[in-house]
Amino acid sequence: MKLDNLTPAKGAIKKDGKRVGRGQGSGKGGTATRGTKGAQARAGYEHKIGFEGGQMPIQRRVPKFGFRNPNRVEYKAVNLNDLQALSEKIGSTVLDLDTIKSNGLAQAKDLVKVLGRGDVTAKLEISANAFSKSAISKVEAAGGKATTIE
Repeated sequence: MKLDNLTPAKGAIKKDGKRVGRGQGSGKGGTATRGTKGAQARAGYEHKIGFEGGQMPIQRRVPKFGFRNPNRVEYKAVNLNDLQALSEKIGSTVLDLDTIKSNGLAQAKDLVKVLGRGDVTAKLEISANAFSKSAISKVEAAGGKATTIE
């Protein structure tokens, strides 16, 4: 090993990118790979986001449709069969929002609406943000209570 044959480890040195604008000897020519004329050949060229070279851009070709109501209140749906299974699992008939959320049926910031799928056998005391009519009737038919929280 001598000083004149030392080389860096393979892959330690990355190759430089093409060095443009260095004249004819570089092999990239006088235009420095930019082609001839036009805005893209000039210094300081920047295009707008979505610019497609003068072609009608896609956000103008595609029509707008639909409406998103900013005042919509969105609920996380929880069915009675899930609540029945939860009450059997934890051994309690009182199911409030904290219990429902802590057992993974809803996220922390969700508003919960109880829907009427499934049957209720226990006297459940459920408190949630909203109830469907069928859920209220099934809970009350089983002797339970459905409490709406504001």
